[in-house]
Amino acid sequence: MRQALITGAAGGIGQALCLAFKRAGYRVIATDLKQPAGDYDHYLSGDLAALVREPLSRADYLRELREAVGRGGLHALVNNAAVQVVQPVEALRVDDWHLSLDTNLVAPFLLIRELLPDLRKARGSVVNIGSIHARLTKPGFACYATSKAALDGLTRSLAVELGGQVRINAVNPAATATPMLQAGFAGREQAFAELGAMHPVGRVAEPAEVARSVVFLASDDASFMNGATLDVDGGIGARLHDPE
Repeated sequence: MRQALITGAAGGIGQALCLAFKRAGYRVIATDLKQPAGDYDHYLSGDLAALVREPLSRADYLRELREAVGRGGLHALVNNAAVQVVQPVEALRVDDWHLSLDTNLVAPFLLIRELLPDLRKARGSVVNIGSIHARLTKPGFACYATSKAALDGLTRSLAVELGGQVRINAVNPAATATPMLQAGFAGREQAFAELGAMHPVGRVAEPAEVARSVVFLASDDASFMNGATLDVDGGIGARLHDPE
């Protein structure tokens, strides 16, 4: 059976990813700080910042992860977990940068590096979940946008280095109707509608739409895609916002 490892599995997109891969016939290994409510086969508690910073925690986590994968190889690694620090420049601390880069960039690299034998065995695929903020951003998102732009660079670099062994691609979603996003607009329905209207399709994405694009990139249907970044953005990345 094909196997998929999904980080950040407890979030809105993470739960959608678990369900989408299960429906596609994968055995799903879900990892997050808290246990997801979604559909998966095995749960592993993990703090990705600790994976980067604490050698003992890293060793324990990787040992449990390899035990969960077993001998069947890993067909899909989905680096979905992320933190989003939103602060004006004057308020950003060095710790904010370390947290953002450790979680959003270094942890995905470490997981790819440490799981290479399992990915090679299955001739597997990595999909990094980036963000539209890698290219198009707004005030307050310096840490997040920088980390996601770097993740795009990591995707291309590793695709070149590992292309004959493991495919590496990325998905960059725009605004997605996760519980977290919707909670941020609680009581501000008009503002949420205006956010949707900014996208040429007239709405924000659904988590399942993002998840289906990831399953596609991990599948044999995308066998010639490597080093690609798929924008799942409703067309907002193509839109000018000049005054009319």
